[in-house]
Amino acid sequence: MAKFVALLRGINVGANKRIAMADLRELMTGLGFSDVRTLLQSGNAVFTTRNTLPETLARRITSAIDQQLGLEVGCLVRNGDELQAVIDDNPLGDVATNGSKLMALFLSKNPDPKLLKAHDPRSLAPEEIRLGDRVIYQWCPDGVLAAPAASGFAEKYLDVTVTGRNWNTVTKLATLLES
Repeated sequence: MAKFVALLRGINVGANKRIAMADLRELMTGLGFSDVRTLLQSGNAVFTTRNTLPETLARRITSAIDQQLGLEVGCLVRNGDELQAVIDDNPLGDVATNGSKLMALFLSKNPDPKLLKAHDPRSLAPEEIRLGDRVIYQWCPDGVLAAPAASGFAEKYLDVTVTGRNWNTVTKLATLLES
């Protein structure tokens, strides 16, 4: 058995795409996942299941949410090692002094090198944006709302799905995976 984290995209923001975390836990348990726990109301869940490709798990969760709740919601899944690598590889740890202002923008895949060369998100804020393995790190010293929209930029130009979490949430998810 392996542990995973599911990162749902764009739920419980405004009046649309509302999912109660109890319903999400029930849905995921119904998929055969065990030890399902959620964090916050923004679509973060950790769970245990057979060691399966994260992309396969993401498709299963996305399909179940569509079929059972009638919502089209993007979902990215990372295993425990992948989430820990995001934490360990953080290139902005020396400058990012506030976890609520450091974002990990999780990508559905690594961008195509040709697209990345033509549309590098680091050009938006060269001192504050770094690339990792299927993640964009973004330091937002003046707050997330004042920072360049690296997430939207990546989706528009790099043919990826993106869902962001602040660093406090990322580290809490890692702690949940360890328990």
